[in-house]
Amino acid sequence: MEGSVDAAEVIVAASPQEAVEAFGDGRDVTVVAGGTIVMPEIRHGRLHPRKALLINRAGLDGIRRDDGRIVIGAGTSLADLEDAVEPLGACARRVADLEIRGQATLGGNLCAPPGDESPRGDLQAALLVLDAQVRSAGEGGERTEPVEDFLASGPAGRLVLDVSVAEPDAAATATVRRPHAHAYTVMRVCAARAGGQTRIAVSGAGPTAVRSRAAEQAAADGAGAAAERVLDDVTLQDDAIASSWYRSQVLPVLVRRALNDLAQGDR
Repeated sequence: MEGSVDAAEVIVAASPQEAVEAFGDGRDVTVVAGGTIVMPEIRHGRLHPRKALLINRAGLDGIRRDDGRIVIGAGTSLADLEDAVEPLGACARRVADLEIRGQATLGGNLCAPPGDESPRGDLQAALLVLDAQVRSAGEGGERTEPVEDFLASGPAGRLVLDVSVAEPDAAATATVRRPHAHAYTVMRVCAARAGGQTRIAVSGAGPTAVRSRAAEQAAADGAGAAAERVLDDVTLQDDAIASSWYRSQVLPVLVRRALNDLAQGDR
């Protein structure tokens, strides 16, 4: 049965404050920004909103610098991130196609639900290695937290307002994709170095992206050593996109490739 928003209360927020007030504690609220994830769920009857909060006119987009960090509004489109700091820019450029990137938003990608045929949060690994801080509103008011904590607790009940990232000394990414114009990545590894510290993150292996601290610690002994340790921190899953066995074979290769490219960027 096809879904619709006919029975839903629809609120069009005209400012960040209106968006926060309408969102409240997030209970029974479906946030719609670009709609690339939410609308197909509604169309196919998998989502039945009681209250739809439209934030595409709420002024939550834009990119600016503040106190040495890059602040990106949650409503910023992926198309506007294609020239962003690496590896975020590279990840944004490879999401689906021009039409999707023009509509999809940073906040939507960050909060993407797991699913065999849904976007897996292609930007999450990049945000993890860029030491991203997520500012959100919801029950208990506004808070800012590391993206790792945000992903661990889940986006339910939170309205993302913006994300700030640090600019690294060098960055790299490696990925494996499905051969289709509208496809998202099967798996991605992002690596970045700042202040002598190497950060490594993986997306597509499980429901959300994760940092691999075991691989980070081993990176001092070379890309091969890091590749051998990455599986220590990742819980692989089977789904319609790939098997856990396939992921176990490909993931170390991606880590080695990303770290080798990172070393080239340091030179």
